[in-house]
Amino acid sequence: MDILVSGSLAYDRIMDFPGRFSDHIMPDKIHMINVSFTVNGLKENFGGTAGNIAYSLSLLGEKPRIVATIGYDYHRYFEWFEQCGLSTNDIRIVDDEATASAYITTDLADNQITGFNPGAMKQQAGFDFGPVNPRECLAIVAPGNLQDMAEFTETHHRMGIYTIFDPGQSLPAWAGEDLANCIAQSNLLVSNDYELALIKERTGKSTDELVEIAGTVVTTKGEHGTEILTRLGAIPVPVVPTPDVVDPTGAGDAFRGGLIKGLVEGVPLERAVMMGTVCSHYAIRKLGTQEYSYTPEEFRAKLVEHFGD
Repeated sequence: MDILVSGSLAYDRIMDFPGRFSDHIMPDKIHMINVSFTVNGLKENFGGTAGNIAYSLSLLGEKPRIVATIGYDYHRYFEWFEQCGLSTNDIRIVDDEATASAYITTDLADNQITGFNPGAMKQQAGFDFGPVNPRECLAIVAPGNLQDMAEFTETHHRMGIYTIFDPGQSLPAWAGEDLANCIAQSNLLVSNDYELALIKERTGKSTDELVEIAGTVVTTKGEHGTEILTRLGAIPVPVVPTPDVVDPTGAGDAFRGGLIKGLVEGVPLERAVMMGTVCSHYAIRKLGTQEYSYTPEEFRAKLVEHFGD
């Protein structure tokens, strides 16, 4: 089955500042800040929603098609995808832009200053749906180029492709009516609880109304697990206890990989959410969004241990 993963590809460049930002900002000069922070070093991680979800799926034995743009500095990311057994054939290289990049500096108090350059993500992916068989295809539309997100959901709906809509970090950029249209054209809306509140505010729709137009709403709630809402009611799914949490960043994308794997295998939705929950468990134990790993045997054992066979 074709798995279309559309969204962003990015380099996350993470820096640690061995001090506190507040010690270097004069309150009476807040209107004219001019500061410089010397950091301990820089670590570059592979990121972006499409890259993170595709990586999660690769650990589960899938080879999704990555529908995204990347800049002229694509070489390291493509080498990484090759190591992961992932194809780059559907990724559009934008020769005159750098790959989208987040520059994240964290101080000793866990305060963060982030600069984000959308770079190549400003361009559309230009994907050709002509050869796609809708009956043998599942797609997720994750945060990326806004026009792509709107056009892909419309195309999927017209073609009859099962679609997961995941607006996530792109939510501040959406107009309410356009966001509601994308949700209505999809089969499943996935978000965390904060994002769901923002979706309801933007669209003016209640949770019940979102369930009515999408059919299924899956909401992750951190340590409180995940809630599945359908027209038949609610199903809660607990978390996998994880005492050694290192970094929650990327847990949502890891979850989506497991969810998609379950849907592709044809298991009940509740079981697919359980699979996504196990993926999140592994992701939050590592720093970085594509740093965790497990064997199929380890994944299966963890799934059975916490949710049964």
